[in-house]
Formats: sequence, structure tokens, C-alpha cells
Amino acid sequence: MIKMFESLGDYLMLMRHSISRPEKFWMYSKETFRQASDIGVGSLAIIAIVATFVGAVSAVQFAYQFRSIAVVPMWWIGSIERKGMILELAPTISALLLAGKVGSNIASELGTMRISEQIDAYEIMGVNTPAYLIAPKILASIFVVPMLVIIAVFLGILGGWGAGILGGFYSTTEYFKGVTDSFDGYDVFIMLVKSFFFGYIIASISCYKGFTVVGGAVEIGKSSTQAVVYSSIFIIIVNFLVAFVLL
Repeated sequence: MIKMFESLGDYLMLMRHSISRPEKFWMYSKETFRQASDIGVGSLAIIAIVATFVGAVSAVQFAYQFRSIAVVPMWWIGSIERKGMILELAPTISALLLAGKVGSNIASELGTMRISEQIDAYEIMGVNTPAYLIAPKILASIFVVPMLVIIAVFLGILGGWGAGILGGFYSTTEYFKGVTDSFDGYDVFIMLVKSFFFGYIIASISCYKGFTVVGGAVEIGKSSTQAVVYSSIFIIIVNFLVAFVLL
């Protein structure tokens, strides 16, 4: 228990140092855009593939259930698909995927810099290493993750449409009638709030685990695993809390 509170204190102190005012803003902005490109472009393919097939399989499962209920119109599937992708599937699944891919990369990168004494070299030169190495990653993550989630929503809805058309469950008109029926912009707001928190969780926890590595290659591997596990746990917890408070 004491070690847990010590780790929490170290995490909060590191995050405080990471938001210090940068000495040379252009260096930090350049690094932020580089990180945004790495996170966004590097993760786009896996997000696109998973979101498309998650939307497809959920539409097929809904259609399978609804076919046995004659009084249920099939266009409801489009409405349920939209709600499910916006409020739950797209943000949560995308965040868990990014925790595995982006989180492990960040932890490994900073861990390697730590044990190879590159971070120590930066500090000797007078660089505020938490601000230079951590802040750009967090800013890039909270900016890019919501964009990836929005893409996942659109692709998931399109995946549901494609699966339904291939299976002959409903027509294009029926599906998109459901997608557009009673649309509520508040759902999008909740999705963006979740995405913002998820982006921060993934980047900050992964940066902390990598930045504080002590040891060698084995410890880097352990820190990467811990970054993924802890990020995933907090994503699920925050997902519940945001839904509980805002819905």
C-alpha cells in the first residue's frame, strides 16, 4: 500500500514537472507534431481494420437477434449501431488498442533513453527533460486519440452497413434511416470527453513507466508491459466514471 502511494506521488510530481514552461517553444512544438504523426499515422491502419470489423460483427449479431422478433423493424439496427459505436465501442476499443501499441512504444523509447543515459545527458545540458520528453507525447496523444476515435466511429458504421448488405439483413435506406434517426449531439460530446481522458491516460502512464525505469533490458520489457496493463485498467475505470457521471 505504501509503495502504491509512493508511485502515485512520483507520478504526480513527474506530471507537474512536465507542464513547466518550455525554454524554446519551437523545439517543443516540433516534437509535438512528430509525436502526433507517429501516433496518428502509425495507428491508423489497425484502428481502421478493427473498427470496421467490430461494426460489422455487431450489426450481424443484432440482425440475428432481431430476425426472430417480427415486430422489430430492421432499421433499428442502424440506430443501435450508431449509439454503440459512438458511446462505447469506438472510444473504448480504440483506446485499448492504442494502449497496447502506442503505450508500449512510449515506455520502451523512454526506458531505452533512461538506461542508455541519454536522459542524463539532456539534464547535464540544462534541458528540462520531463517537459521536453513527456509533455509533447501527452499533448499529441490528447489531440490525436479523439481524431482516431472519430474515424473509428465512421468506419464502424460503414462496416455495419456493409455486413448487413452482404447478408441481406436490411437495405441501405433502412440502415441509414436508423443511423440518422433521433441523432443526439450529446453522445458525440461524451465520446470526445472519453477520448480526451483516454489519450491522457495512455501517454502519461506510459511516459511515467518508461521515464522511471531502473536497470537494463529486462526492466524495459517489464515497464512496457506494466504501461499497457495499467493504462488498460484505468481506461476501463474512467470509461465507467465518465458514463456514470455524464449519461
